[in-house]
Formats: sequence, C-alpha cells, structure tokens
Amino acid sequence: MGERAQGLVEVGGGVGTPLKQIAKDAGVGIATLYRRFPTREQLDDATYRYETARLSAQAPGLLRKLPADRALRAWMSQVLDYLAAKHGMSDTLKTLLRSDEQLSSQTREQLTGAVEEFRLAGITQGVLREDVPSPGILMTPAGVTLVAGAVHQRAQAERLLDLLMDGITRADGWRGGMERSAP
Repeated sequence: MGERAQGLVEVGGGVGTPLKQIAKDAGVGIATLYRRFPTREQLDDATYRYETARLSAQAPGLLRKLPADRALRAWMSQVLDYLAAKHGMSDTLKTLLRSDEQLSSQTREQLTGAVEEFRLAGITQGVLREDVPSPGILMTPAGVTLVAGAVHQRAQAERLLDLLMDGITRADGWRGGMERSAP
C-alpha cells in the first residue's frame, strides 16, 4: 500500500465522517481517496485490515518491555482504544465480516496469534494459567465494549478487563495497577 493510501487508512474515520473530511485529515484530495477506495466499504475494509495488523504486531514489543500479564493487559487497552474509536462502525464491521468469511477468519487468526504470544509467554513466566484458551481471552475486549463501550464508560471497561486478568492469572492473582515484577 502506498504511503498516501496508508495515511487514508490510518485516518479511517467513523460512521458519518464525511469522505471529504477523511481525505482532508489524511492530507489528500477527494479524488485520491476515490481512486484508492472507490466505495466507503473498501475504505472500511482496508482500515479494519490495517488496524488488525497493527494490533497484532504490538505483541513482541510489549513482551520485550513488560511481564506477559502486564503486556497482555496493556494490549487489551489498545484493543479497547481501537474498538471505542470505531464504536459507530460496529454495524459496518459486522456486515463486512459476515460478507467476507475469509477476512473474518484471517483477522481472527492474526489477533488470536497475538493473544497466544502473550499467553505462552505468561505460562513460561508463571503468571498466566495454562487452561485458558487464547480465543476466549480475545473475545473479552469486544464483549466489554458491548456493555461499556461509550467514552464515559472507559473506567468501567478497564475494571472489567482487570476482572478478566484476575481470572486468567496464576494463584497469586492480578493486582491491577500495583507494580509487579516478572518472576
């Protein structure tokens, strides 16, 4: 993807954001936007693919900086950021994923792979339970945004993710914001 097209995808926009505004925010003309993405659905598709790849690629860097449980929790906050930013696009994304089973499968595999990196590192470090599967962990941020996806509910969403961490960490458990070093 060219640099300008990538800029368009990074800007993306939500439902109701006029395409002219998206083009302006990306620093391109409306003609460039339409050349790269002739329909709104194609822009949404490219945005979703880009964000999925970006989120999936975060795992190794977070694991280099943080213990696995902290890295996973930080990553889930990034997923919440993405889902909150695209909250108005939920119907569009559902339609897109229903109509393109290959895209749905591919992106689910990418994100599950990222969660599996955190999970395996956490098991090795002794901070995450072995019996909790990656797909179950991955579903949680999406579920959280269904019940606490509005901007004013962010603190509640973060608490719900902390509850998940309590359930998937080893016996000594998750301690939320308390500092904890890797064993």
